[in-house]
Amino acid sequence: MSQAKSTTKSSKAHEGLLSAEEIAAMKETLKERKAAVSKEEAENAALEAIAAMLEPDRSMAKRIHAIIKENAPALAAKTWYGMPAYANDDGKVICFFQTGQKFKSRYCTFGFNDSAHLDDGGMWPVAFALKELTPAIEAKIIALVKKSVS
Repeated sequence: MSQAKSTTKSSKAHEGLLSAEEIAAMKETLKERKAAVSKEEAENAALEAIAAMLEPDRSMAKRIHAIIKENAPALAAKTWYGMPAYANDDGKVICFFQTGQKFKSRYCTFGFNDSAHLDDGGMWPVAFALKELTPAIEAKIIALVKKSVS
């Protein structure tokens, strides 16, 4: 069997398993992992990802970026799957923002990974749907971000 036929069969076998958006996110991740960048370059990439978002997601992402910088300055901004994320000194992503536009969702997502210190008994939330940022929601995000790095 030639390489072309093998590739075609393989492509057909995976057809429908991943959306175009998921494939694009995987490609972004591979690009991020290959790039050796400074903290400044990583933050610039996160800011570029935010700037590329459409409103109202862009405004929410900008505000969340500011909240994290103000309340968890030890976290470093970077991109993760092409979205803004915030990592600890070990490079582990603690929290992230995902625009709803990326996967055609009706809301944005603000989430935490397992390195965040949010454990609360046998079950706790790690991702939150965001449709808007109000002072009350910002206060909840600030509390979660502070707890996640404690």
